[in-house]
Amino acid sequence: MSKLQLIATVPMGLEAIVSYELKQLGYTDQMTENGRVIFSAEASDIARCNLWLRTADRILVKMGEFPATTFEELFEGTKALDWPDWIPMHGEFPVQGRSQKSQLSSVPACQSIVKKAVVEKMKEAYRQSWFEENGPRYAIEVSLLKDTATLTLDTTGPSLHKRGYRKLVTEAPLKETMAAALIYISRWRPELPLYDPFCGSGTIPIEAAMIAWNVAPGLRRSFPAEAWQRIGEQAWQSARDEAYDALKDDTPLHIAGSDIDPQAIEVAQAAARAAGLAKDIRFEALPVAKAKPEGERGFLITNPPYGERLSDEREVEKLIRQFGHLYRKLGSWSAFALSPTKAFERYFEQEADKKRKLYNGRIECQYYQYKIPADQVR
Repeated sequence: MSKLQLIATVPMGLEAIVSYELKQLGYTDQMTENGRVIFSAEASDIARCNLWLRTADRILVKMGEFPATTFEELFEGTKALDWPDWIPMHGEFPVQGRSQKSQLSSVPACQSIVKKAVVEKMKEAYRQSWFEENGPRYAIEVSLLKDTATLTLDTTGPSLHKRGYRKLVTEAPLKETMAAALIYISRWRPELPLYDPFCGSGTIPIEAAMIAWNVAPGLRRSFPAEAWQRIGEQAWQSARDEAYDALKDDTPLHIAGSDIDPQAIEVAQAAARAAGLAKDIRFEALPVAKAKPEGERGFLITNPPYGERLSDEREVEKLIRQFGHLYRKLGSWSAFALSPTKAFERYFEQEADKKRKLYNGRIECQYYQYKIPADQVR
């Protein structure tokens, strides 16, 4: 069977992390671009990648790519692609689009042209003039960049950060994908304690526990591609069986989090219960000045409050100063903090050993790293 080209879409700044994840899963034939990693795989691998990738947003099937400076070129290029090889006669195929630095700048018009072209291709294949679209969903995206059109099918549906364990959210939740990325970058190892003193809804501790236990992050949710004939039920069942067999839930955990907001702690505890981790993560309602990490050596990994959540800059300064005092009091611990606060190092009262630009949603941040482990390579 010929290989497919799949695209893992990626938050800006995390391309190398997703590339690393894919290599760990065995997908070494890949190319990294801004905001995405393109890799070769079989149709059955769509199931594995959706279940296992912790830091990607979505898995797309790359249907084709071609120059498109006119609507005619867009129509003909789209129609030339083998849509019936994926979309059955009764499949639902909505079209979404985006355009950047391209002559075809009207997204609604491009979506309409692509829809018409796919319909014409389906008419030829299925010899009928009307499609009810009452079956499985095959979401099509047309992306125009510098007059090149890329056509894809979305296998994932809601973004991969939606693991299924977080039913409630705090005011400014950190996405699960970003939390996992922060842990990967830190090179934390499960045998060492991990503590988040601004844990909010508990995302960093929960993601750390899932990494420690090798829990496939997509194991508790469903995907549109589970109903796709081209992939088949057996591929999904095999991927889930592999994930269950890979669990290491006998690994001792030393993971905890605290937050000054008792309601946030309730949300964190509810999420931990939903993830099956309620007995293995300790959450407490405490201000950072009274945080109680346990162990001679460990990792502080956190996303401290900032202007978007707390408009009072003086309060932000106070909290970061207290976080710095906590770090120095712990002596041998490492510290990692994601923050957009420009004066973070001044408030923390120490320059970072390393900084890395990341985006928390659309907010540009720096990932401040202190006492980096010697084996940190990513």
